[in-house]
Amino acid sequence: MSDGLKERLVSQARSEGFVSCRICRPWDVPEVPGRLAAFVEAGYHGQMGWMAERMHWRGDPAALWPEARSVIMLAESYAPETDPMAVVGMPDRGAISVYARNRDYHDMVKKRLKRLARWLIGEAGGEVKVFVDTAPVPEKALGQAAGLGWQGKHTNLVSRDWGNWAFLGSVFTTLDLAPDQPEDDHCGSCRACLAACPTDAFPAPYQLDARRCISYLTIEHRGPVEESLRSRMGNRIYGCDDCLAACPWNKFAVAASDMRYAARPDLNSPHLADLAVLDDRAFRTLFSGSPIKRIGRDRFVRNVLYAIGNSGDPALRSVAATLTDDPDPAVADAARWAMQRLRDREIPAGRGGHSH
Repeated sequence: MSDGLKERLVSQARSEGFVSCRICRPWDVPEVPGRLAAFVEAGYHGQMGWMAERMHWRGDPAALWPEARSVIMLAESYAPETDPMAVVGMPDRGAISVYARNRDYHDMVKKRLKRLARWLIGEAGGEVKVFVDTAPVPEKALGQAAGLGWQGKHTNLVSRDWGNWAFLGSVFTTLDLAPDQPEDDHCGSCRACLAACPTDAFPAPYQLDARRCISYLTIEHRGPVEESLRSRMGNRIYGCDDCLAACPWNKFAVAASDMRYAARPDLNSPHLADLAVLDDRAFRTLFSGSPIKRIGRDRFVRNVLYAIGNSGDPALRSVAATLTDDPDPAVADAARWAMQRLRDREIPAGRGGHSH
């Protein structure tokens, strides 16, 4: 492959809005099967049964499409313009993960990947397949192998050039493209991400127990959340950014290039009282085009009720009271828990302010 094509590919990727474009081979991640097996063996995947079911593909990108010779790894920044942790200090508001405060990134990144893939076919031929987060592709490991960044102690990809607020996508191709050098780990002795986790979801650096991770609990976990973890969730109602926000490499974060990643004003710090009363239709309308829509009204309102229970705001008790007989058992359970918790934490007479 001529150097000229690779340079043009990187340039084209940047013009599409990607902050970085690097290349590796599908077989450059030999450590993944062992890591994945240990993760599942420990039960860290929780209810994510699909991780155990498709381990052969998930552990070996070369098996996903044996004809592929190269993997083009791409990163797209969604770095927030304001402090993502500010809302965590507002107990009567809901904290939504930065990536989910606007349009669903899957659709947006996939369109860019498809345009880039079409451009590549036009320039050099070959066949391509594009993947964004929904196929059994170990994007983070491939990202490190390609030199996009390294997997930090919080298991997410980190870059010295753009921090860790980035979506990853990949273009598999039958073209033989010159691979880049893998990235070294630059975490050093830093433990900021581990210390920031509200639920202690990291048994050790570079290991995540999803069963304790707020992102998993609010998005993937069905049914009631373990009581000992509810109070630690605070007001996080969809995802959690604490470990990402704590990373010191974010001082190099690159602003998101697409305005559709900027937070919708109504999702920046929405009132818990407004969200708790959403029925299915209102939920779907509010979150049309949002990744939040995928978890459904019941799971979302369950999360909102945990946040209400953690708010310390007696005024929200009446909101929880309306949901104690909700048709969804997890919602009804969360409503009763919230009421009990607010009752237990009623502020004694003569003391002002919120209890935290």
